[in-house]
Amino acid sequence: MTTKKPHKKSRSQSRQRPKRYGNTKKSVLLERSKSYIDEVEKRANNRFDRPDKPMGFPDEIKAPNNHSFEWHVNPVPLKDEETLAKFVIRKGEFGWLEDSRVDEIANFVEDKNMTLDQALSLRSALLQQKTVYSHGRLKSRAKALFRLYNEGVSVVDLSKRFDFPPMNIFRIILTEKRWSKSRIKECLRDPTKMKKREQEEFEKAEAADRVSNVDQSETHTRADLFEEVLADWFESRGVNIRRQNEMVSEQRIEHGRPINTPDILFLDHVEINGQPVAWIDAKHFYGADVSFQRKKMSKQMSRYIDEWGSGAVVYRHGFSENLFIPGCLMLDAGVLDLSRMS
Repeated sequence: MTTKKPHKKSRSQSRQRPKRYGNTKKSVLLERSKSYIDEVEKRANNRFDRPDKPMGFPDEIKAPNNHSFEWHVNPVPLKDEETLAKFVIRKGEFGWLEDSRVDEIANFVEDKNMTLDQALSLRSALLQQKTVYSHGRLKSRAKALFRLYNEGVSVVDLSKRFDFPPMNIFRIILTEKRWSKSRIKECLRDPTKMKKREQEEFEKAEAADRVSNVDQSETHTRADLFEEVLADWFESRGVNIRRQNEMVSEQRIEHGRPINTPDILFLDHVEINGQPVAWIDAKHFYGADVSFQRKKMSKQMSRYIDEWGSGAVVYRHGFSENLFIPGCLMLDAGVLDLSRMS
C-alpha cells in the first residue's frame, strides 16, 4: 500500500501574496495624475472665457460670482471597508435581509469606522459587481439550470445552490424556453401574461433579489430627494446653478436625448476645500472602493470633466478613503441637513 505525498506548492505559488483589497493606493494614483488634474482644474476655471458656449449654459449669463466653501469630510478607512466586505456577502444571498441578519451586521460594525447604512450600501455595491462579473458563468450554466428547473427545482433554490441572482436565473430560464427579449420584458412588467408556475417563480425570485429586480422606484425617489437637498443647499448660499431637469429638457430638444446632465452645473466660480468645482453629482449610496462601481462612476464623471473641467461627487452615505477619480473631489453629506429625507 502506498500513501500519497502531500502536494507541494510551487515557488511562485508560495511567493504569491493575497490580492490586495481595493484599487491602487490613492497616494500613488494622485502622483500619477498630477498633470491631468492641473489641466482639468484650469478647464473649470476658464470655462466662462471659452469662445464656444459650454453645454448647459444659458444663452445669456451674468458675470460669475466667486464662492468658496470648507466642506468637512470623514472618509472610511480602507481596512474597515475590507473587513465589512468579507462579512456582508454570503453565498446565495441576494435579497433584502431578514431583521436577524441586519442585527448581526449592526453588531459587527459597532467597533468599526462604518455605520450600518454604509455596510448595507457596500453590500449592494458588492452584489452589483458579483452579478455583472458572474454573468458569463451564468450563461454557461443555462442548459443545466433549465434542466433542473424542468425537474421542479425552484429559481430561489437554484440561486442558493449556484450563487447567481434569482432574477437573472429566471431570465435565463425564459431565454432557454425560446422567449424573445421583448416577450420577456413585457411579461416581467405584466406577470399575468405568464403561466401559473412562472408567475409564482417570478414573485418569489423578485422578493429574493434586490439587485436585478424590476421595481427600483423607491430607490429612485430617495435619490431624487437627495439631489434636491444638495441643490437647495447651494442656492440658499447664493450660488447660481442649473439643475439636472432643466438640462435634460434642453438636451432632448437640441440633441434628441440627454447627453451630459450632472445633478448641478455651477454658473458661478465655486471652490470647495480649495479645489475648483464646475459641477456636482449626488449619489444616494456609499462610495465604495469596489472595481465595478468605481469604473462605472469614472466613465460617467469623465464626460462631465471633458465638458466643464473638474467637479465633485457627494455621497449620501460617505465614501472610502481610497476612492479616487482624477479631477473629481469626493465629498460626504455631513454638512447637509438631511431631515427632509427621514
